[in-house]
Amino acid sequence: MFSDALLTEIRNRFAHVESCPFTGQRVFFENAGGALTLNSVVETSARFAAIPDNQGRDNPASKALQQVIDRARDDVRRFFNASGGSVLVGESGTELLFRLVRDACLGAAEGGIVLGSTMEHPASRSACHRWAAESGRPHVLVAHDDATGTVTPEAYAAHVTPDTRVATVVHTSPVTGMGNDLPAIVAAIRAVAPDCFVIADGIQHASHGLIDVAAAGVDGYVISPYKVFSRHGYGVAWASDRLTALAHDSLVGGPAGNWELGTRDTGAYATMSDVVGYLDWLGGQMSDTAEQRARLVAAGAAIKAHERALTDAMLFGTGNLKGLTEIEGVRVIGGAENAAREGLVSFWIEGRPSAEIVTTLNEEGIRTHLRKADHYSGNVLHPLGQDDCVRVSLCHYNSMDEVRAFLAAMARLG
Repeated sequence: MFSDALLTEIRNRFAHVESCPFTGQRVFFENAGGALTLNSVVETSARFAAIPDNQGRDNPASKALQQVIDRARDDVRRFFNASGGSVLVGESGTELLFRLVRDACLGAAEGGIVLGSTMEHPASRSACHRWAAESGRPHVLVAHDDATGTVTPEAYAAHVTPDTRVATVVHTSPVTGMGNDLPAIVAAIRAVAPDCFVIADGIQHASHGLIDVAAAGVDGYVISPYKVFSRHGYGVAWASDRLTALAHDSLVGGPAGNWELGTRDTGAYATMSDVVGYLDWLGGQMSDTAEQRARLVAAGAAIKAHERALTDAMLFGTGNLKGLTEIEGVRVIGGAENAAREGLVSFWIEGRPSAEIVTTLNEEGIRTHLRKADHYSGNVLHPLGQDDCVRVSLCHYNSMDEVRAFLAAMARLG
């Protein structure tokens, strides 16, 4: 875990760590719904919102804005460990998943299938459902493992065919909290269909560990910055050179390979540089390496270790406080002993409405979230025979004291 001194430094870099501007003091365990925002992101957003100039003009301010965008794209490439390809900003992570999936489906060779899994968020699953049909292909779904809350490379391997044209993979589930073995899944796909376009949903994963698109071998990777310490209002994606080479929406006579339509928000790009700069700083506290990517790797490893300690305490207890696994009637999605867990615990209590638990915790100053068996979470909850569950999601700025507050509140539920 982080030392108390370092954790204090970390928490000081974020807005609203200990209190909500509407309700006052609280513990924030709703990070999967949107992480806390870096103070630097707040400042950067305000600064760029006031600038009247736009990129693409022949004046010094415009050229300076373009330099900010170029720098941010380079920062994102290092964050993703991507060489080549395109970095693009869109309306949201969901919108970008739709765009990448659409262009892959319409640009791939005719025939074949579109492959995905039952573990996926409706963003990628809905995009494939639509564009598989529009391109005249079946959308084949690989079943996830209810017991572990993951989808395995072996499960993908059982369904991939030589004519698989497009495949999607969710890196981490926002319902189970489990990370999938992205490189192994992609390898299983490419072993049979080497030319398949593979697009990864990294929205839940981005704040909890390392992103490495080079090692994964994907053609597209999408994140939502508001879930990785930035703000709402935009999404970020990386698209490989071969995905970028496909036809996509663009202005007639415009630059070749350009993904973006209209003038982009320079402040959105600039806030991604803030995120990467923060992770660079954090990695520098854990390593004395002079190479930025190595510092980002060190930050990712430290984040995973800190969050693992917190979720273990949440599950198995700490001091004289019982963990969730020791509370009668608690059922943890994906099982308590699961190495794939990334900063999230979803559970229910037999015979007790999850909505009641969330409301009671909120009254105790513990912010969690109710997941219902709807279009967002039904793919996980329906097979378990559950109508809902409680999701407790944390990030590396959360503390053991906050976990203790949660466990004490759970003990008072009686």
